[in-house]
Amino acid sequence: MIKSELIKRISSQNPHLYDRDIEKVINAILDEMVEALRRGDRVELRGFGAFSAKLRKAHQGRNPRTGAAVSVAKKAIPYFKTGKEMRARLNRETVPSD
Repeated sequence: MIKSELIKRISSQNPHLYDRDIEKVINAILDEMVEALRRGDRVELRGFGAFSAKLRKAHQGRNPRTGAAVSVAKKAIPYFKTGKEMRARLNRETVPSD
């Protein structure tokens, strides 16, 4: 699912809300999550999961085409760990309908 599909789904469930307002709310949530990760905070959504940023050190890499050494700068990588409730809902057995 992409962001525009999420907006359409929320809009269909809440016809009294405008699409542009839903998009503003979603963008605000995502922006706040990114800012929290930038500060080094952890973002936890109970029942869904937790986002955190893992720092990778600067190191020497290789260009796969030429084999030349390339320096890779340090960077933050987003990391997501699912919550127990989400894992349980994803792995729930479906009851066959007769």
